[in-house]
Amino acid sequence: MKQIILVTDGCSNVGMSPVVAAARAKAEDIIVHVIGIVDSGDIGMLGAEEIRETAEAGGGMSRIVQSSQLAQTVQMITRKSVVSTIQQVVGQELRGILGHSQLDRLPPHQRSEVVRVIDDLTETASLQIALLIDASSSMKPKLQAVKDAIQDLQLSLQSRQGASLLSVFHFPGGLAAEERAAHCDIEWTSDLANLKGLFYKLNMRGTTPTGPALMEVIDYMAESGGETAAGGSRRTEGALLPDRTGTARKEGIWSDYVV
Repeated sequence: MKQIILVTDGCSNVGMSPVVAAARAKAEDIIVHVIGIVDSGDIGMLGAEEIRETAEAGGGMSRIVQSSQLAQTVQMITRKSVVSTIQQVVGQELRGILGHSQLDRLPPHQRSEVVRVIDDLTETASLQIALLIDASSSMKPKLQAVKDAIQDLQLSLQSRQGASLLSVFHFPGGLAAEERAAHCDIEWTSDLANLKGLFYKLNMRGTTPTGPALMEVIDYMAESGGETAAGGSRRTEGALLPDRTGTARKEGIWSDYVV
């Protein structure tokens, strides 16, 4: 299950539209969520619209929050997305078995079994999250909140039973920003210690190439072979679902289906 969480405080102003890039991510089975940060001032109508449309195109969620709410928002979005994805998968399985996906139409004992499967998969499914951080000049006062949010997210991921990997990017890129839209600060890791050098010697700029930066992260996720690092096969075996006769059966469930 792959996700990109984009954190920004304004509109893109360089390169392709982030909405187009997010649609490409969805086509690659990567969910894109967008969090807009507002402290002083306003993110603006255009910024808010871009945030909403980008998340919608990427099959994800969007939120506009204060810096102080960022950590809890990142964790909430991550968990809600996993639960929603698992529910979609289980719903597909139920439709294939019973002809419908409505839990309230199942007998109580079967309903509780399906709910247990959803809860178990939420905790055990392999998860990859790439954080893409807007490092344009207006974000400078908010970077400490971003660092705190990343650390809290990593702690949350470490408490899961399933394999969880995190990578962190910022944009625009380093000294060669005109050649590289995004810079990888941390490659796939499950180690909290790797976050210590985060955003070291960050070269903040005024440009905001959100679309090109998203494309670079999409390419990274496609090329880095995440399933192996995150714990092997994408298929989670052994889920119990009711069959047409009303008895439970074993059924493999694809845990990386994208909403």
